[in-house]
Amino acid sequence: MGQTRKKYAKYTQQYKDEAVQLVVESGRPIAEVARDLGLNEGTLGNWVGKAKRAGTVQDKPLDAGDREELRRLQEENRRLKLERDFLKKAAAWFASENQ
Repeated sequence: MGQTRKKYAKYTQQYKDEAVQLVVESGRPIAEVARDLGLNEGTLGNWVGKAKRAGTVQDKPLDAGDREELRRLQEENRRLKLERDFLKKAAAWFASENQ
């Protein structure tokens, strides 16, 4: 009996490059762009990752609003880590007191 083989779509390098550029320049999630183009999310993600590793594309630079949001999120992350560490120590102390 003959084996059935999956047929994979073949895309030109130009199509791949344009799809990657669309992800990078639009700032939209890979999943959303892939859905719009009728591509598998993993396939487009692989193309984007390969292009970034090769240095052929770079992420869009942050604008002033993005930099402010990044700063705010970094500060929040720092605060949450401090709170988490404090709560871990408090839980350990309470656990040792109750033995």
